[in-house]
Amino acid sequence: MQKKTKGILIYSKISKENNLFIKFLSEDDEIISGIVYGGSSSKNKILYQLGYFLNFIIIKKNDNSPYSIKGEITSPYISSIINNKYKLSCLIAIVSILNLSLIEGQKIKGIYFESKQIIDLIITKKNWLILFIKFLFNLLKIIGYEVDYKNNSHNSFFDLESIEFKEHQNDNTLVFPHKLLNNEEKVKFSSVKQAFLLFEEIFQNNHLINMNLKLPVSFINFKYLILEFLKNKND
Repeated sequence: MQKKTKGILIYSKISKENNLFIKFLSEDDEIISGIVYGGSSSKNKILYQLGYFLNFIIIKKNDNSPYSIKGEITSPYISSIINNKYKLSCLIAIVSILNLSLIEGQKIKGIYFESKQIIDLIITKKNWLILFIKFLFNLLKIIGYEVDYKNNSHNSFFDLESIEFKEHQNDNTLVFPHKLLNNEEKVKFSSVKQAFLLFEEIFQNNHLINMNLKLPVSFINFKYLILEFLKNKND
C-alpha cells in the first residue's frame, strides 16, 4: 500500500541505524507514525524538523510492518522565524501540544486547519501572541472542552470543575481574561498569565489526566519565556 499526504511534523526520535521514528498530523486530521529510514543522517535530518510542513509518501508492506515514510518540505515555510526565539519556541510549543491532543488512529475534524492557520499567522504577523492564545482555546473546543468566551463576556468567572462560565465566584473558579480575548486591551503580563493558567488547568485535568500525561516541557518553557518578556516590558 502506498499513499501521499501533507502534514505537520510533531514528533521525532532517533532509532537504530540512523533511522527516525516520526509522528505527523496529516491534512486528514489524523496522527500517522512510521520510520524514516536514514532520516537522522547528515543529508536528511534537516528535512525532519519539528513544525515543518512536508509532503509525505507513506508505504506499508504488510499489516505487521510499520509505515515507511519519506518527506519533502513544502509550504508554509518556517525558515523566516528560525532566528526569532519567541516565535520558534511558540512553534515547538504548538507541536508538543498537538502531539498530546489526539492519539494515532483518532480523527478530530478541523485540527489540522486550525494548526496550519496559527502557524501561518505566527510566521507572518507581528501581533501573533493573542492569536496563539485564541488558538489554545479553539483547540480545547476541537478536542471536546469548549470555552465559549464569545457568548459569555457578561460572566466574569470560569468554573474549572464544570467547565462553564459563572456570574459569581466560588472555590472552583478563576477570573477569565475577557478583555484580552475580545481585543479590548493590549497584551499584558497579568492577562496572558491568567489565560495560560486556564488553558493548562482545563487541558491537564480533563484531557491529559485520562492518559496519565503531563503538560509538555516545550509548552512550559515557552510560557515562561513569553511571560518574562511581558513582565519586563510592562515594568
